[in-house]
Amino acid sequence: MKRTDGGGAGARARLLARCALLAATAAVVALFVPFGGGGLLIIGSGLLGLVLCAVGTWWFLAHRGPVRLLGALLAAGTPAGMLFLYIAKGLWPTALTALGLWLVALFCARTALRRPHRTQRASPAARPRRPVLLMNPRSGGGKVERFGLVERAERLGARVVLLRGQTDVAALAREAVVDGADLLGVAGGDGTQALVAAVAAEHDLPFLVISAGTRNHFALDLGLDREDPARCLDALNDGEELRVDLGDVAGRAFVNTVSFGVYADVVQRPEYRDAKAETALNVMPDLLAGGEGRRLDATADGTELPGQQALLVSNNPYASADPIGSTRRPRLDRGVLGVIAIRVDGAAQAAELAVRGAQSTGLNVLAARRVEVTADTGTLPVAVDGEALTLPTPVVCTLRPRALRVLVPRMRPGTVPPAPNLKWGRIVALAFGPRGEPR
Repeated sequence: MKRTDGGGAGARARLLARCALLAATAAVVALFVPFGGGGLLIIGSGLLGLVLCAVGTWWFLAHRGPVRLLGALLAAGTPAGMLFLYIAKGLWPTALTALGLWLVALFCARTALRRPHRTQRASPAARPRRPVLLMNPRSGGGKVERFGLVERAERLGARVVLLRGQTDVAALAREAVVDGADLLGVAGGDGTQALVAAVAAEHDLPFLVISAGTRNHFALDLGLDREDPARCLDALNDGEELRVDLGDVAGRAFVNTVSFGVYADVVQRPEYRDAKAETALNVMPDLLAGGEGRRLDATADGTELPGQQALLVSNNPYASADPIGSTRRPRLDRGVLGVIAIRVDGAAQAAELAVRGAQSTGLNVLAARRVEVTADTGTLPVAVDGEALTLPTPVVCTLRPRALRVLVPRMRPGTVPPAPNLKWGRIVALAFGPRGEPR
């Protein structure tokens, strides 16, 4: 089969893979050869430090009073203690050299494995004649007014509807369709985006995302400009169309995620909106170790996930298994849900999760077309795109492939290619295998 990446790209990847192996080997050698040795102490103290930080974090989150204080001291003091040990023992040059070489090895390995990012294919789009945009003036700390979104949208020929108080957003969107709207758009948070997106998909209308929310996860994964939401309006003048998937949880649409378990319990609290961190710290001990947290049983395409503490179902998988959810979804049209399930029963399992990461017994990461969540109660608290809901069990999540037509500006920042999962076996195969191709 003819290669399409060119011999130069293959040779470069092969060279980078060999550099990665060389740097990794040098990092190991640096621990034992130069600067008087001390490699075993550095490795042992490093692993111990990682475990102690994880244990401290668990105690801080799952307990109150003296145990929480001890956990905070352990999590914050362990890195300082390791640094003091390295300086006192004269090991800091060895540790610093090994760390630098290891970072070089990781950079070379990930670059060698990185392949051209296949972006979603956009289609030419006609300019809408009667666009209707719903805007939340309170969203994102007042971005609608700060960026002059109403005035700019009206200059481009759109009708703007401002959301006030407890407005039925979906009803307003349906009224706009009845009045002849040929495009629906939203300047607001992801929860509001999902409500209007469902109406747009129902009537097969283009949907415009304006990144005027707080986090704008959906806009991020569409490649839109999150720093200047006014640039999203350029799609009304010079736009193109993407076909993306739309999630469904118990008949309600979602564009990003559905969360069950600990996080969903936290966002149900009325004080959460005004004091997120304080509320989470106050209720975490009851949810994690106090017996108030629900245990969830889930089934993802036949795979059983019993007794989970937290479960995240996403509209298409994230690029990384990081349970913090700080990564991106490289595509929104794969037609599958992403699933991240977490079960941590104590400090020991928290330490295992810190050391083993995605290989930990407490973390399951997979993709599925259907996820069913049950519990020993008739209803479950659920966070849908960050919005607190209560749904009857069992709760079923599915996906409507390519159901949503999204109008985006032709000129936009775009999505960042995700860092590939690092597997050293692939690096070895790339460095020394036939023609340097990973297997």
